[in-house]
This record gives sequence, structure tokens and C-alpha cells, in this order.
Amino acid sequence: MEKLELKYLERLSQLYPTIAKASTEIINLQAILNLPKGTEHFLTDIHGEYEAFSHVLKNGSGSVRRKINDVFGHTLNEQDKRSLATLIYYPKEKMELIKKTEEDIMDWYKITLYRLIEVCKEAASKYTRSKVRKALPPDFAYVIEELITEKSDLTDKEAYYEQIIETIITIGRAEVFIIALSEVIQRLVVDHMHILGDIYDRGPGPHEIMNKLERYHSLDIQWGNHDIVWMGAAAGQTTCIANVIRICARYANLDILEDGYGINLLPLATFSLIHYKDDPCSCFKIKGGNDLNPAEISLQMKMHKAISVIQFKLEGQLLMRRKEFHMANRALLDSIDYANGTIRLDGKEYKLLDSNFPTIDPDNPYELSSEETLVVERLTSAFTNCEKLQRHMNLLLKKGSLYKVHNNNLLYHGCIPLNEDGSFKAVDIYGKKYKGKALYEVLEAYVRKAFVAIDENEKEKGKDILWFIWSSPGSPLFGKQKMATFERYFLAEKETHEEKKNPYYRLLEDETVINRIMREFGLEEGCAHIVNGHVPVHHAAGESPIKCNGKVLVIDGGFSKAYQKETGIAGYTLIYNSWGMILAAHEPFTSAEDAITRETDILSDSILVKRSMIRKTVEDTDNGRKLKENIEELKALLAAYRSGTIIEKE
Repeated sequence: MEKLELKYLERLSQLYPTIAKASTEIINLQAILNLPKGTEHFLTDIHGEYEAFSHVLKNGSGSVRRKINDVFGHTLNEQDKRSLATLIYYPKEKMELIKKTEEDIMDWYKITLYRLIEVCKEAASKYTRSKVRKALPPDFAYVIEELITEKSDLTDKEAYYEQIIETIITIGRAEVFIIALSEVIQRLVVDHMHILGDIYDRGPGPHEIMNKLERYHSLDIQWGNHDIVWMGAAAGQTTCIANVIRICARYANLDILEDGYGINLLPLATFSLIHYKDDPCSCFKIKGGNDLNPAEISLQMKMHKAISVIQFKLEGQLLMRRKEFHMANRALLDSIDYANGTIRLDGKEYKLLDSNFPTIDPDNPYELSSEETLVVERLTSAFTNCEKLQRHMNLLLKKGSLYKVHNNNLLYHGCIPLNEDGSFKAVDIYGKKYKGKALYEVLEAYVRKAFVAIDENEKEKGKDILWFIWSSPGSPLFGKQKMATFERYFLAEKETHEEKKNPYYRLLEDETVINRIMREFGLEEGCAHIVNGHVPVHHAAGESPIKCNGKVLVIDGGFSKAYQKETGIAGYTLIYNSWGMILAAHEPFTSAEDAITRETDILSDSILVKRSMIRKTVEDTDNGRKLKENIEELKALLAAYRSGTIIEKE
């Protein structure tokens, strides 16, 4: 036996000090391999829509309703199934309504408890008792475990179980017990969740989504471009800070910064009122903000313009400092003729829609004024010292990555940068070319350096790469020739607004290209899938989220209300359970109140992507492969015990 192997087995023997303990663990792990595969839930492009996101978590994209159907089949009518599902989603609120109309509430409690116990049994059936026990609320763990592990063929304890339920009702604990059971069902129907990017921007509640994700039992996150820019802001990268504030102002979401994260925007507001006092800022209209009064709208438009001008200055400074980004053509302020209010782009002159730039020095257009410098310094301090924001970004770092390979599925947001012929595009990162998987890995390494590097030069490179990922043509999270923010604000000509996409989006149906991507990331082509966020699916125009003969699943359809008129739906989500893959299409979410009172759900359609004739087990998963490795190591430990190489411990 090699010295290193012996040393490892000695360490392992500290955990399993006897033949009996090692044998028991082998038996336990071998049994787990034969359990059904846990359900995975895939969501993407949530864009701050907390209420819709929360509802999808509650219904598991139809997983709760499928459990109800599995248990009750034709023994409950559709109305009763719908009522039971709504109760599981919103137990407290639904019971308040039911108590107002139900004549015999004690009888309702009894019937409902029996139904919930049966659904809970079904949801728990694919897990070990140990795993179920960990999911139970401490106050009711023993009672729930007793009830959901009851065997239907055991009549000897029938009175025992009935008495438990009877006692729960008579001592006035039925309502809290119903809430507890409902939450356990929600917890058990999904084993693991994947978020494929863009938690932030557009919608009003990204901070609430992050609060919920902090408490979620098992998840991973693939960063989206809108998450990356927030990470950059939290790291103190000033161009990212300006972008974050500008987008919040554009969508009337400054409350996210002020109330959600406690970031003081008064310095920016004061600056805006002084320098843009008589400017109507008509190019900087607010999207949404229906609850704002005219004075608030006027102030936010001024703040919107002020931070936009600061952003363009900071970006120009960055691009002059980082010539290796090869984006000098996006520094546009020195292309403006300030006297005539025009700009020259690609050899053509355009008239600006707004030529009032009181803080820009035409001879040095990228220099911040002294007042702007003070505003930026105070904002940077607010972002970097915000405990809640730093905590949320730490979650993105711990649970997140640019891509993930999980159970033979490749998950990412955006695109794999490609050339026109479908080959991988080489991108210059600080003087060295990277492409394909290597590009993702070097970018992710720099993202992490922005937060943890000790070397200040490397840390600054990491901070600047966050802005590069946000807006570079070579970024896998952006994947467009340019970000036409300036043109959309200041130019009427639509051709200047065009953001030409990377060839990847055109080649999504090309099997040769998709197979090449799968090989690059080490996937088994025959049964692998790419699950792709970021790309809106135009459902209303007949576009399908299933691409390349089922090899690519595009699951963005528009959680964001800003996209829903364009896409026709409110997003796709994906469920991957032990029987296969199911795409769920969602209707726009109105409100939790509507879902409770009318018992509506936002799941409108389910598309079976892949059906397995043989139910997948834990053995077929990545975790199963790890368990089998553990089993082999434990068998080696057993052999060492039995050969006398390692001595059992007391």
C-alpha cells in the first residue's frame, strides 16, 4: 500500500474507527444510491420580480400540483385539488379566508390535515429519513415524522395516528400545524435549485429575492450580466456603481438602493437639482413609477441624467486606462461637437437630442468636476460599506460561478463567444488570449480576485474585469458588438441603437456547434443538455424554448414585466425529476392576493422535454458518483482493518 493512500485511510479511520461503523456506512451509502433522483428546479432572469419568484418557489413550477395528482388522482375533483394547492402555497392567508365561510371548521381541519399528510408522505418518499428529519420544523419534527412514516398496511397503530390528529385539533394547534406541513411540502418537492442569472435590475425586489435565497436549502447560481454589474458596484468599481444607479433610476427603482440597502442618494439628488435645475431632462424619462408624483418624477429624471453623464465620463477614463480591453471606440464624449450639438460616429454626423452638458469640459470631457468627484466618492463609500449588500454579494460568490456542469447539463447565462464559422472566439484578457471553457475560467478567477486578492494590482484588475464582463463584445454574459446606452439616450436614428449579437445566437440550432460546446465542457453528447438563460423566448411569435433537437433549452421568457409584452408570457422554468425534464410556461403574475382568493396559478402549460422509461436514481447523478467513490474508499478501509494494516480504535 502506498504511503499516501495509507495516510488517507488513517484519516478516514478517525471517522469510522471500527469495522462495524465502516460497514454500516457502506450499507447506508449503497442504499441511498437506489433512491429516486432528487428534483432540480431551474429559474433564470428573475430581474427583481420578487412576488412572481416567490410564487414559483412555492409551487415548484408545478411540482406541488403533480404530487397532489399522484396522491389523489381521480379521488379529488379539480376544484378540491386547486384549493389544496393554494393552501400549500399560502397556508396562513388561505385559512383566514376559509374560516370566514366554513361552517364546520373542526371537520375542515381534520380533512385537510389528512390530505396534507398524504401529500407530505409522497414528497418525502424519495429521501432518507435523516434528510427528511433535517427538513422538518423543530417544534413539530417528532409528530410530523411519526405521521408521514406511517405504513398504510399497519392497523395496529391506526388509533394512535388518529389520536395525534385529534389532539392537534382539540388543543388549538391545527392552524400552525397546517402551516408547518405546507412549508415542509414546499421544501421537499424541490431538492436543489439552479438560478441561471440576472436576479438584479428592472424589477423592484432583488434585495428581497436575495434574502430568500440566503435561507434556501440547496442552490447554485450562474452569474448574469446584471448580477455582475452589482458585484462590481459592491467591490467599489465606480463605472459599475454608476451603471447600477442609472438602471435603478431608469426603472423608478431608486427605492432598492435607499430603502432596500440603505444607500444614501442625497448627495446625487442635491447635485442634480443644482446642475440640472432648469433642464427638463426629456431624454431621461422614467419607465414605470406610476405611483410617483410629478415632483418626484422630475427629480428622478434629473438624477437619471446626472448619473448617466458621470457614467460616460468614468467609462471613458476606464477605457483609456485599460487599452487592453480594446473598447476605445465606446468612449464617445470626445466625439461630440459641443458648440453645434452633434456627434460623429462611424464617419457619420448625428444631431444630439440633448446637448445640455453643464458639467462637461469640451477640452477634457472625461474629467469629473469637483462636485461630481465628491458625489462618486460618497457613493463608493456607501456601496462598499453597506453590510447587507456585501452579504448578498458574498452569497453570489459562495454559491455562484460563470457556468456549471451538473448531472450532465451545462448551465450558463448569455452565450459562448463564437466566430462567424462557429469556432470559439479568442478574447484578450490582460494581454493573453482565451476561448471556450478557458475564457470562463480566467474571467471567474478575476471576479473572485476583485473581492479577495491581497495584491492591489490584481484586485484592481478584478474590479475592472467586472465592468468588462458587463459590456464587452468578448464577454460571455453580454455577447453583443456594443452596448448602445449613449445612442439610445441621445440619438433618434434607430440604426445607431442596434446591438449586433454574437453569432452564437444564430447558431443555436446548429448541431455541429452545440456538440462542439458540449465536448469543450466535458459533457456526454448523447444525453446532455445546455440550459441557457438571458435569451428572451418570443412565445407570442411561435418561438420554442427547445433548440437543436432538444439539446439546448432556453428558459428565459420574461419574469420581468418590461419583457412580457414582447415575449407574450412571464417566463419559462425547468423541472428535472427522476422521470425526465419538464418545461413550464408561466402566465404573468398578478398578485399573491389574487392567487389566494381566486385560486389562480401562473403555470399555463407544461412541455415534456425528455421522458425516461427507467426512473433515474441517485446512482445516475454527480452526487451518486461521489457516493460510489466513498464506498470504494470505505471498502479499502475495511480491507486495511481486516489485513491488520490499520488497527480498529475503541
